Amino acid sequence: MSEMTVEKQDLTTGPLGKKILLFSLPLMISNLLQVLFNMADVAVVGQFAGSLALGSVGSTSNLVALFTGFLIGLSGGINVLTALRFGAKDRRGIIETVHSAAILSLLTGIFLTVTGVGFSRSIMTLLNTKPELIDGAVLYFRIYLLGMPAMALYNFGNAVFSAVGNTKKPLMYLSISGVLNVILNLFFVVVCNMSVAGVALASVLSQYLSAVLIVSALFRSKEVFGLRMSELRLDKSSALQIAGIGFPAGIQNVIFQVANLFVQVGVNTFDATMVAGNSAAANADNIVFDIMTAFYTACASFMGQNYGAGKKKRLLRSYFISLAYAFGTALIVGWLLVAFGHQFLSLFTKDPAVVEAGMKRLTIMGSAYCLSAFMDCSIAASRALGKSLAPTVIVIMGSCVFRVIWIYTIFAHFQTIPSLYMLYVFSWTITSIAEIIYFAKIYKKQTAKLVPNILS
Repeated sequence: MSEMTVEKQDLTTGPLGKKILLFSLPLMISNLLQVLFNMADVAVVGQFAGSLALGSVGSTSNLVALFTGFLIGLSGGINVLTALRFGAKDRRGIIETVHSAAILSLLTGIFLTVTGVGFSRSIMTLLNTKPELIDGAVLYFRIYLLGMPAMALYNFGNAVFSAVGNTKKPLMYLSISGVLNVILNLFFVVVCNMSVAGVALASVLSQYLSAVLIVSALFRSKEVFGLRMSELRLDKSSALQIAGIGFPAGIQNVIFQVANLFVQVGVNTFDATMVAGNSAAANADNIVFDIMTAFYTACASFMGQNYGAGKKKRLLRSYFISLAYAFGTALIVGWLLVAFGHQFLSLFTKDPAVVEAGMKRLTIMGSAYCLSAFMDCSIAASRALGKSLAPTVIVIMGSCVFRVIWIYTIFAHFQTIPSLYMLYVFSWTITSIAEIIYFAKIYKKQTAKLVPNILS
């Protein structure tokens, strides 16, 4: 392996607390920018196209998260396997992983586009989308789905760069495409009067820009993880390993969002004002979760490299430090969102009734976001050790099946918005306990193999 350059860094040496924080900050900013640029879609529509357009875009939020969640899960598998082989200094393994991942990501993005466009109206109908919102929601979603191949490739590139310790380059590319997204939002909606179609088209174009930038950077790279046309082929072993970690994670995100679609069905039993308020407040979820995701990526990258290098002592420390950062950040940001909730929600709507409806969600969620850190960081840690299926089954039972049961029992009994939102608090708590127990068990088993090779 060649000497370290600015394109990569060794995560198996140095002070973990400082390194994890410096590693996570560009990721955090990148994720936050991505959320803010997505929020620009909602804000521009809400301010310049009215509450019906806002409700149409908001009605697709869980469905969009369902499709993008699968790509995020797949990129997690790419990140873990690349980090592990990078830590082990497996040059041939890195080459096979990166090139197989590029092809697999592109094929997955195309499949999601074709599938989603074909079934979008049927899915919206099943979700009991309001008649006055469904046409706009279907139009927005179909256009947005055209960007899935680009999103898949950007997530692939981001996963590779993060796995080798470079989180600044993806941030730079995302910032450029995000600025374009905001400019195009205003142009298409305000100047061209395209409403929901305009913000969807702006998102698609900016996604393709970010994909081109990050893939081009990998082709230009002279490092072992760079892309080469001569190496672009699916290596069966690498593809299966990526799929073995990434697909369960992606399926977990899909089923997770399916459960949230049941929550959306519950929200849709209330009036259009409550639906719009829920859509506006849900933007807070994206802010908090995407900030926390930076620390989960750090956890997987640091644990992956150190596991590959056989450094047992740094594994558990990486987990606890990442968990502490995620919990603390969520607690602070959640409280700030509650404290400034009215100002935050006014970014998306001018209607005071919609703002008050959004505060019903924000008040409950703001103090509870931090609980999800125990669940998600433990899942990331288990996957860094090569275990993805069991954490997926646990989270499906605890945070998906449990939520559906809650909706048809607790919520069905009380029929109030607070009784609907409280399901998040209870599902996160139950799932966290189970995921921590599983991680503790698998950590003991997997690291027993590393005892003879402790280098830390």
